[in-house]
Amino acid sequence: QVQLVEESEGGLVQAGGSLRLSCAFSGRIFTLYKLGWFRQAPGEDREFVADILWSGGATNYADSVKDRFFASIDRTKNTMHLQMNTLNPADTAIYYCAAKTYGGTSFSAEGYDCWGQGTQVTVSS
Repeated sequence: QVQLVEESEGGLVQAGGSLRLSCAFSGRIFTLYKLGWFRQAPGEDREFVADILWSGGATNYADSVKDRFFASIDRTKNTMHLQMNTLNPADTAIYYCAAKTYGGTSFSAEGYDCWGQGTQVTVSS
């Protein structure tokens, strides 16, 4: 059992600006396999943004955010971060942090079994 709480406030940002999202994780940390970020725009399906392996820190990014967004883990503070740069209105969405654990039961299409509550990010043009 891993719990995720999105601690940062997304809020409103101007196009071209930056935001940093943060999630705190707790519980059975030793079961973590992968941490991920997803987003969902109004009327759209939830989409993959980025992921990072707990062991080793290898990352993957969606083409739409590659070279602009960066995922990281601060193990000393038990937090995961998504640094978002050069934001544009197409990035407007509710952003979710997520975790995939060894032996976890997933009810999502993405295969993640732990999810944060989500936070709204709005980018104005």
